Amino acid sequence: MINVGVAGIGFMGMIHYLAYQKVRGAKVAAICTRNRKKLAGDWRGIQGNFGPPGKKMDLGKAKRYREFDDLLSDAKIDLIDLCLPPAMHAEMAIRALRAGKHVVCEKPIALKTSDARRMVRAARRARKQLLIAHVLPFFPEYAFALKAIQSGRYGQVLRAHFKRIIAEPRWIKDFFDADVVGGPVVDLHIHDAHFIRLAIGMPRRVYSRGRMRGNVVEFLHSQFLFDRDNLLVSAESGVIAQQGRPFTHAYEIQLEKATLLFDFAVIGDRPVMAMPVTLLGSGGRVTHPRLGSGDPIDAFVAELNEVSKSIRSGRRSKLLDGGLANDALVMCHKQTQSIKNHRAVAF
Repeated sequence: MINVGVAGIGFMGMIHYLAYQKVRGAKVAAICTRNRKKLAGDWRGIQGNFGPPGKKMDLGKAKRYREFDDLLSDAKIDLIDLCLPPAMHAEMAIRALRAGKHVVCEKPIALKTSDARRMVRAARRARKQLLIAHVLPFFPEYAFALKAIQSGRYGQVLRAHFKRIIAEPRWIKDFFDADVVGGPVVDLHIHDAHFIRLAIGMPRRVYSRGRMRGNVVEFLHSQFLFDRDNLLVSAESGVIAQQGRPFTHAYEIQLEKATLLFDFAVIGDRPVMAMPVTLLGSGGRVTHPRLGSGDPIDAFVAELNEVSKSIRSGRRSKLLDGGLANDALVMCHKQTQSIKNHRAVAF
């Protein structure tokens, strides 16, 4: 059994805690937060743009630490699950790796690519695993698309467009601070950047147009350029001021022998499936594959099952690899650079 210490009890820390209740071969053995109410199990102040609201939590026999160093000193803890603000990822991950712990770190891997590379090197030197919790490939809609692309069953990708838009998350302090959270590109769009890198590959160039808020991008449209001239890949992402649509994500992926469609949003407090995952095949055939339960927590259970499997087997995860996460961060920074410089940028 892998004993997990969750560091940081915000929205993602709560989601991870709930998900671990269903994970095979791993359990939460400790939590770490400086907030005394949360340490006592009162998580009612936690909120996010999906999933359950915070509540009073039964922490069972989990140990409770206020200081990160005390968590690292616990010899029974095998894995540190970092759900801290992005600005803290690099320092805390490296400290945990040097203390002999495996690390799963919430996305983004870091705010700076130089820090991301330091994290990857630290894991290699410590001979421990560094896994970056990019959950999107574990959502059934995206897992289906990834399998369809990688299997080659429908031929090569010809065109792909991704959309990820949220209402401004007013509950996240410093969301638009490039040195603390990173803004909409690094915190939000990085999901689709990671998926593009995973499913299609690393672009050669990117051309982006966008709207700035201070020194971060508030909203962007990007065209990713690959070696194949007939491959068209684009994305739009960012925040809107209107709170009536707190979340939406979608894709349209055209392959040689099929087109995949998906569009989901939350309007007010109600989930709206504008387009369930749909496969347009040959001869006018339209199919709707059966997917999971629709509970977003299930994606995190699948993600953390992958973490558990990777650590227990000793084999690096192809989906949660630190190098892959660094590439996604590079893609985000190149898009910001393109917007600021008003030109295409090479990778």
